Amino acid sequence: MLEKPLAVYIHWPFCLSKCPYCDFNSHVRDKVEQERWKNALLRELAYMHSHAPDFTVTSIFFGGGTPSLMPADTVEALIVAVGKLWKNADDIEITLEANPTSVEANSFADFKRAGVNRVSLGVQSLRDNELKFLGRGHSAGEAIRAIELARKTFDRYSFDLIYARPNQTLEDWDNELSEALQLAGSHLSLYQLTIEENTAFHHAYAKGGFVLPDEELSEALYRLTEEKMCLHGLTPYEVSNYARIGQESRHNLSYWRGDSYIGVGAGAHGRINVNGKRVATQTLKSPERWLENVEKSGNAVEVWQEITPEIEVEERVMMGLRLRDGINYRDFQIQTGLDLEKHINLSKRDFYIGQGLLEDDKNALKTTLKGRLLLNKLTAELLTG
Repeated sequence: MLEKPLAVYIHWPFCLSKCPYCDFNSHVRDKVEQERWKNALLRELAYMHSHAPDFTVTSIFFGGGTPSLMPADTVEALIVAVGKLWKNADDIEITLEANPTSVEANSFADFKRAGVNRVSLGVQSLRDNELKFLGRGHSAGEAIRAIELARKTFDRYSFDLIYARPNQTLEDWDNELSEALQLAGSHLSLYQLTIEENTAFHHAYAKGGFVLPDEELSEALYRLTEEKMCLHGLTPYEVSNYARIGQESRHNLSYWRGDSYIGVGAGAHGRINVNGKRVATQTLKSPERWLENVEKSGNAVEVWQEITPEIEVEERVMMGLRLRDGINYRDFQIQTGLDLEKHINLSKRDFYIGQGLLEDDKNALKTTLKGRLLLNKLTAELLTG
């Protein structure tokens, strides 16, 4: 059993275009100096290793942005560097996010040779009109071809879809899900459309440019999603993620379970244990400022802050309740040295258990299906004094 597992996140902040719903740290640039960026990412990896050397890496995740726009030799150099800096787990999971355009799909074989063993495709819809609404740069046909190529190239692959879109009916989503399941492997990520601040959709929605499904329809769409996934053997192990047993995203589970992870690249976050203290890290978000700082100082860390017990509880409750398995009381105490029941509102917990939104089997605190629809509200209530 690994005593100190570590997840490594590598952020590539560039995209060909900015999707109107996206609030990630992604940027459009006419030109990217690939060699400079590769060398800078390598330097920041080395810096992070100097503070967290005694770990075993269980997963590497190339996210963005659009990391499939990276040259395969850059991906390979970073994977090799991680293996030299740390010990890698024998079954290390190495995921790369990709858009399903024909150009990026044609690089799948190169990414596999570079060491990637899992790909996650940002499909978002299997309907051309919806792809246009979502600002995607590919067609449904391209997406299907990319999924089929991913299936032939990688042992493990996943793709994302966005639902609860304007004017979407239960029948529409049921049909699209059926098509998705014909293409799916052992994992799917299915997200309800949310309006994030400072996005193009935020401004359009505020002006009445479109209307989202009401609460009743949103709940029905979520229930349909979970029921259909379960019927096909894909367990809802997290609010928006479904997998066959043993095929969950190990990297994302590291976040949700409160394991240590480092983040390199512009705007990347990390949570690591340093000298017995839990530390939060964040790098500069601006790609240009990040690059300049790394080249000058070896890193672009903007935040290096010890996490207080209060923040530790808040983060673990927010993340843990996303999981179907919930928050295990004993594991929580072992990881944090804290008693969860002394840091949450027990009367609110008991009230929501009675309302059928939470479950407590004395081993773990979990959300029910109905509770997962009200996750933000439940989290806030549990954390109030």
